[in-house]
Amino acid sequence: MTITSTPIDGLIVLTPRIFNDDRGYFFESFNENSFKDFAGYPVHFVQDNQSFSTKGVLRGLHFQKGQHAQSKLVRVTQGEVLDVAVDLRKGSATYGQHYSIRLSADNHQQFFIPRGFAHGFIVLSDTAIFQYKCDNYYNKQSEGGLHYADTDLAIDWILPYDELLVSDKDKELPFLKDAPDFEF
Repeated sequence: MTITSTPIDGLIVLTPRIFNDDRGYFFESFNENSFKDFAGYPVHFVQDNQSFSTKGVLRGLHFQKGQHAQSKLVRVTQGEVLDVAVDLRKGSATYGQHYSIRLSADNHQQFFIPRGFAHGFIVLSDTAIFQYKCDNYYNKQSEGGLHYADTDLAIDWILPYDELLVSDKDKELPFLKDAPDFEF
């Protein structure tokens, strides 16, 4: 497995080494020791989640606050998405900046998003199955989010806005400049 950093400190891309033969393929999707050696700290996942979505579905930008903040390791097992993380760590040199990556069942890449980031994705294929591991349990009272169309974030979601399928709840999320201070 190759583990690489991104231009935003803390965001990590994991690319597995795939072993193919006439039966199919095999790869190691996560190794806690390798991750700890690269990142400099361990991560212990306690909850796995999965969603199924159709083309144009945009989920995000979400996060958990306070003692319920979560790190996530995300991947796509069917289809393709554009995955996005926004740095919300106060005092960070990259506060308010985002990083995006295409994740697909074909490239098998995973994206690690530490605590202190908002996260979202848009489905680019006809359908997609999105899976993610969290290092803390979900808590409804601690959820937060940012509006996906915040012009200050300048996220290119690839698809035209009139083709996006966004929940009513996500349409009501605040813009970064109007959001309360976040505690992670």
